[in-house]
Amino acid sequence: MVQTINSIDDNTSKKLSIQVSLNGFSFCITNKNQKIIAIEQDNFGIQLTPKQVLDKIKYSFNHNKNLREQVFNSIDVIHQNDLYTVVPKPLFDEKLLNEYLKFNTKVLKNDFIAYDTLDRHDIVTVYIPYTNINNYFFDSFGSFTYKHTSTILINSLITQEKNNESTTVFANINDDSFDIIVFIKGKFVLSNTFKHQTKEDFLYYLMHIAEQLKLNPEEFNLFFLGNISEDSEFYKIAYTYINNVSFGSHQQQLKLASEITPFKSHQYFTLLSHF
Repeated sequence: MVQTINSIDDNTSKKLSIQVSLNGFSFCITNKNQKIIAIEQDNFGIQLTPKQVLDKIKYSFNHNKNLREQVFNSIDVIHQNDLYTVVPKPLFDEKLLNEYLKFNTKVLKNDFIAYDTLDRHDIVTVYIPYTNINNYFFDSFGSFTYKHTSTILINSLITQEKNNESTTVFANINDDSFDIIVFIKGKFVLSNTFKHQTKEDFLYYLMHIAEQLKLNPEEFNLFFLGNISEDSEFYKIAYTYINNVSFGSHQQQLKLASEITPFKSHQYFTLLSHF
């Protein structure tokens, strides 16, 4: 467990946001003044099953004092996986959820398919959430909301990029995967998720997308988000082949409690971008 906490802040009205994947989970607690009073990340090191992930979450709620000792007024669960696709809203039909997913993921007969609607942008994210984790939060807390990571990424980045006249590629780095989101002259073009084991995997998919979209590596801007630093092998290999490489930043004006170790603004991007 990597911790960047602790703070005892007695403001009532606390909000919990928890991001869940098969490789780990992270959470953030804020108070009514939009101050972060706890933020943690637990990387499992290996990919677990949804049942094993739920066991990890249950253990944390029973033993982690930031989760055990708080009363939350609202809870957001963010599902991070590659079991999704993005559909233009004019082409979306709620009766065809299975049809949208079957081309890029294996859909089982008993899979529950959900969708998030970005009304302002005419985009719908269709995805398979971790149903057992949703059931746990419903049974434990009653009311909560859930979304897919791509929904939050796309919504936040569209807002940032709407007036940009250049070409921008965002790479959101996770433990065993990364999300690529592309904008050309402020317009959302692509969102996809790829598995990686080596830095060469990352470079291959990045350059493949650039080739397919006819993007010039000497011209487009690459911004890294998520779990990455300048020491990362992904950053170094990208810097070798891409002219313009830097880090993105979430635009939320969140304050840190005094006991919390400061972190870079591109870290925890999805976790913090939906506030």
